[in-house]
Amino acid sequence: MRRLLPLAPPLLAFFALLGIGALVPALRQVLDLALPFFGLILLGYICGKLAGIPETGVAWMQMFIIYIALPALFFNIISATPIAELANWRFVLLTLSSTTIIFLAGLGIGYWVTGGDLSKAAIQATAAAYANIGYMGPGLTLVALGAGSTVPVALVFVFDNLLFFTAVPFLMGIAGAGQGRFVDIARFVARRVLTHPFNIATAAGVLGAAIQFQPPVPIAKMLTLLQGAAAPCALFIMGVTVAMRPLKKIEAEMPMLLALKLIAHPLLVWTLLSAFGDFGRIWTFSAVLMASLPPALNVFVMATQYQTYVERASGLVLAGTVASVVTVTTLLYLIAEGTVPYNLFAH
Repeated sequence: MRRLLPLAPPLLAFFALLGIGALVPALRQVLDLALPFFGLILLGYICGKLAGIPETGVAWMQMFIIYIALPALFFNIISATPIAELANWRFVLLTLSSTTIIFLAGLGIGYWVTGGDLSKAAIQATAAAYANIGYMGPGLTLVALGAGSTVPVALVFVFDNLLFFTAVPFLMGIAGAGQGRFVDIARFVARRVLTHPFNIATAAGVLGAAIQFQPPVPIAKMLTLLQGAAAPCALFIMGVTVAMRPLKKIEAEMPMLLALKLIAHPLLVWTLLSAFGDFGRIWTFSAVLMASLPPALNVFVMATQYQTYVERASGLVLAGTVASVVTVTTLLYLIAEGTVPYNLFAH
């Protein structure tokens, strides 16, 4: 019975959300999209609490996620995007600049609160800027804005991934390269960046889009199966990790990082897209919605891969996802009701 007590709060919260969705029709569509994510995390949490399997038992699943499933997901999405539609460079520059600014702000906060630990600061910066654009983004934007959101969502996905899967290995390489010669450090960092499985998959996806590559049917089916496994496995493992390494307290950096992610990031994207052009309602709100999403599961995946800040990374993802039920739902409501203009500076 004592082992069952920790399960009560998450179970009650999950069923409370189900009840809210049933009683409030305006929120039902959003909760129908979000609750499956919570459910998979909850399953992992329950298994982590009850199964008693050593933490080393999840190592193979972590390898599967990092080196196989997520690269397949990135390749499939990027390679299916027409290369001509990936060339709206002004939109890319503004959205990528917004993400970079938030990333640098998070890096500064992380470096300060950790007393100069660059590896932990890199994960904190990623939590502040890397939205859940792969798992939650396409579904939410499609429901809210229709099929016209596909291209801007793909652009944000491609270039934000390029940023994080280059910047994080680069920073980790600097943090772990020691005090050797600059040439040796640069070589070490370049090797880590170029051989990272996410970077390889992203580059292969861009090449595939450029040449309109169609993999053989057996390979395509295998990639589709792997793509479908990426999100459930990552969500389940996050729940297991939270169960094994419970968040015992809210650290000083958590509110600041989540404020950057859930509030500052979408506001900055909205402001820059409004100030430097008229991208239309669908493109603007697609980018704002993508930026408003909670920290990506890949924050936890990266923390696990580099074995740094793992417990707090899972806590940030979980807390951010819960908080986003309020923030993202509010934004969706404002967009649907036409309460806010897509261009903040339009007369």
